[in-house]
Amino acid sequence: MIALSHRLAGSLFALAVPLAAFLLPAAALADGAERLAERLQVSGQSMPVASVHETPLEGFYQVRLETGEAFYSDAEGKFFLVGDLYENGEGGLTNLTEQSRNVERAEQLAQVPESERVVFRGTGESRATLVVFTDTTCPYCRQFHEEVPALNEMGIEVHYLAFPRAGMNSQGARILEQVWCADNRSEAMNAGKRQEAISGSADCDNPVEDQYHLGMAMGVQGTPAIVLPDGRLVPGYVPAERLADMLGLAE
Repeated sequence: MIALSHRLAGSLFALAVPLAAFLLPAAALADGAERLAERLQVSGQSMPVASVHETPLEGFYQVRLETGEAFYSDAEGKFFLVGDLYENGEGGLTNLTEQSRNVERAEQLAQVPESERVVFRGTGESRATLVVFTDTTCPYCRQFHEEVPALNEMGIEVHYLAFPRAGMNSQGARILEQVWCADNRSEAMNAGKRQEAISGSADCDNPVEDQYHLGMAMGVQGTPAIVLPDGRLVPGYVPAERLADMLGLAE
């Protein structure tokens, strides 16, 4: 029920110290989160802490690293819990860790300016925006792209970010760079999705690599990866009507 984060477990194992060696100054409960963020260390080396937040679990805090990985720590940093925290309420299990991830995804994407996106919007009033990590070499991305006109007709904008699934040294990465370097990015994206050759350079100053690393930090593992306005990550191809239903816009 509670999945172990293999990546984080590997990162902690690579530090090659037992939990008993995590010796940190005691922190008062009132400023425990702040002190953890400032002083969390392993073998004398500071952890790359991005944020620390209190949790409903008394005496434990959620620590999120700059790599995007998260775990739970007591106020002194002596004990770690790796995995998702669930609340067992009247309505069933609620994944509190995933809720936190959703908020952080939404905040991170809000920092990506529209000038660095490939935007498809309809002519009518905008009712919602989907951010989609994409790769023109991905068959399911091409299938999703066929749904974009239907989404636009329903007032749902589609904002593409780049995620070359085979890495930055792949042909897919070069095609995405060509798309982002094009004078008309939407037309270049359309051509890429049709598997047509895109003329023009891939050597301009573009955000493809930054967006690729952003996607990995946000938990993207494949394409398309659809992020809803509330930060929920929906992996894989989803038809337009189902997405509209998920957004509460189905007629």
